[in-house]
Amino acid sequence: MTPITDLVENIERKGLWTNVLELDRNQFLKVKGSKDTNLYWVVQGSLRIYVVEENEEHTIRFGYTHNFITALDSFLDEKPSDLYIQALKKTTVKVIDKATFMDLMKSTPENTTTWQLMLEQLVLQQMERERDILTVSPLERYTRVLKRSPQLFQEIPHKYIASYLRMTPETLSRIKKS
Repeated sequence: MTPITDLVENIERKGLWTNVLELDRNQFLKVKGSKDTNLYWVVQGSLRIYVVEENEEHTIRFGYTHNFITALDSFLDEKPSDLYIQALKKTTVKVIDKATFMDLMKSTPENTTTWQLMLEQLVLQQMERERDILTVSPLERYTRVLKRSPQLFQEIPHKYIASYLRMTPETLSRIKKS
């Protein structure tokens, strides 16, 4: 068992989920300009987090089965966010509100450590992503992401992976063929 698995089981055991949502393909969980202080556990399906800049979508992150997902900026500062969260296929998520989640995280030293580990992992993942985008070629970005997250290529449509890798779908297709 991992700390995340233990955490999810603890939330389940205590009956802390506030809702279960069924999202259809392309349905939005969150839209630009909205505040969302919920944390979502993806029971099944996949979602993407993205922003729109100058009429172009930029995928920032994905969530798929057995992952937490949230608009982290809005979750942390409780303000509206420019992020969208959209289901990429039929998706089921369990919802826990921030107050309930943070009460649980503060309730034991083990839970506090788990929360710290979650945040540390998120920061490390974001640093790795920034490094990929800023410093390596498209082929190297593809190779690094494939090595780091092979499940991504099984769960997520290639046009969104291309956006995430900051390349065109055609470039991604050429790289995959070579």
